[in-house]
Amino acid sequence: MRELAAGPAAEPAAGETAPVRPAWAVGGGLAVAVLGWAAVGGTGGALVGVAAGVGAGLGILRWAARPRRDDADGAQLAGGWELLAVCLEAGLTVPVAVQAAAGRLAGRAGAELRRTAGLLELGADPAGAWTGAEAVPALTPFARAARRSAVTGAALAQVARTEAGRLRSELVDTAQARSQRAAVLITGPLGLCFLPAFLVLGIAPVVIGLAGEALTQW
Repeated sequence: MRELAAGPAAEPAAGETAPVRPAWAVGGGLAVAVLGWAAVGGTGGALVGVAAGVGAGLGILRWAARPRRDDADGAQLAGGWELLAVCLEAGLTVPVAVQAAAGRLAGRAGAELRRTAGLLELGADPAGAWTGAEAVPALTPFARAARRSAVTGAALAQVARTEAGRLRSELVDTAQARSQRAAVLITGPLGLCFLPAFLVLGIAPVVIGLAGEALTQW
């Protein structure tokens, strides 16, 4: 039990890469900017290079900030808590149910949850067994609720159902926000597509007509 309590929660994944530092993003952006200026040349090339460099730097930072594949996402966590609730409602013990839920989770979250299941299996105090899981950001809300459940005697299955429902709601809100953002971003390219036609068919005739009248009167 002492080894479980003191040992590391998870080992780094074999395919895990080092985090991208901001300096790398700046360097990549500068490289793209220089290439753009060299390819086009002149003032226009400088403007193109700056725009391309900024875009490349932001793209690198966004790529680096993406969720790592070895970390559990919201859908995995929600499925894990739902499975835990089903196992408890079916009459399985808490350690077995937690171990089953851990099988659905990847990375540090799954490893820490398996460690918690091992502590519970060895008869550790539930409030203390969930302490390590509480340090994992993905498990913090459920671990805190599980510790309160151990203290107050509330049903852990209900805690799991509540946490799964909260995660499902967050996933729906995130998907709706992304769809709205995509709809806004689409208007930019569409506007650029219609801008030349608007200038030629709407603005140019008016300007030409006004210029013709002015020249005639002059």
